[in-house]
Amino acid sequence: MAKIIKRALINALGTVAYIILVASFMFSMQDITPKEDTIFVITSVLLLFVCSAAITGFLVFGKPVMLYIDGKKKEAVRLLGYTIGIILLITLIIFTSLIAFNNLF
Repeated sequence: MAKIIKRALINALGTVAYIILVASFMFSMQDITPKEDTIFVITSVLLLFVCSAAITGFLVFGKPVMLYIDGKKKEAVRLLGYTIGIILLITLIIFTSLIAFNNLF
């Protein structure tokens, strides 16, 4: 059980780290991208979205799918549940921090 929780934590933290990297990249790009929408801007955003969906899908669903295929269905469901639960917990912590920060300043 501890092994599954450890793996779920690794999956969730990897997903959060990837999201932070993409958000930082997008934040830094807003100064150098064209102000008007062009086909290239829209295409690059959609490509980033598709690549991000694939990467985060792999981080969240990769190991559970492999476990499920290997016949370890209960472990697969537990791992997926713990991973999603940890991501949800991190999301709630971030939103709570944002609300507290905005109310303090």
